[in-house]
Amino acid sequence: MKKTLIASAIAAATFSGSALAQTTASASELAARMDSMPTVYGNIQYVLYHDNFDGGPSSVEHADNGSTLGVKHEHEIAPGITGFFKLELEGVNADDKDAENDNAGLNELDEAYVGVKGDSFGQVWVGSDDSTYERAVTEISEYYELAILNQGVDYTTGEGDLIQYMSPSFGGLSLWAAVQVNGDNDTKGGSDKSYPYQLAAVYEMDALELAAAVDSNDTSDGNNENTYGLRASFDADALRVTGEFHTRKDASDTFGVIGYYTIGANQFALSYELT
Repeated sequence: MKKTLIASAIAAATFSGSALAQTTASASELAARMDSMPTVYGNIQYVLYHDNFDGGPSSVEHADNGSTLGVKHEHEIAPGITGFFKLELEGVNADDKDAENDNAGLNELDEAYVGVKGDSFGQVWVGSDDSTYERAVTEISEYYELAILNQGVDYTTGEGDLIQYMSPSFGGLSLWAAVQVNGDNDTKGGSDKSYPYQLAAVYEMDALELAAAVDSNDTSDGNNENTYGLRASFDADALRVTGEFHTRKDASDTFGVIGYYTIGANQFALSYELT
């Protein structure tokens, strides 16, 4: 009688253990599947700005500062090699519910690219993305999406049709490159083919970042002079300070400095630009 009870108890324990193992395996499989799913993200960037000119107009306005919705994903396709992609849309007009006549909604492509990366060779990607020059030396312009707050930097290579490369770090130094492959249209005896390029070197050492970049400006704006840019940034806990200089012969010289101070989820910024 006791033997029967013991056998039953062992059988029950074995069954329970199997069921638990099956449940655990299912949870692990579910977690693995969740890890392999693309990440959907978004943000609402809402600003209230004051625009004032000495002796001229003054205004206070609400505006959208670049709200976006996107999806991104990466997956190991071979040992040490990871594939990735990103698609990001903008054009929300967060400040204006009744902006249907202005084509409000997610109707503008901001970023769309695919690529591969690995520790041994860096990463290469193709599509529409912030360009090499932007990422390396135009921190101030990239911080302010609202155009009225800054005039930007004078370079002409766009963000589409790009093939970009970023090397691994060699003792803090990484080398970046991009080429834009523009279409070839010679149906009228001319050709729109061009391959403007950008090169950059970025050095990071502790709290200091130094960067230099060039844009070839090989477009049809009538001025093929290169744009050269320099950036220096320093981080000290909650404070970050960046200075930039950009120059293009017979076109413009731009100097700018910006400081950020972060308190929790809040960030305060003050900048000055001279063109």
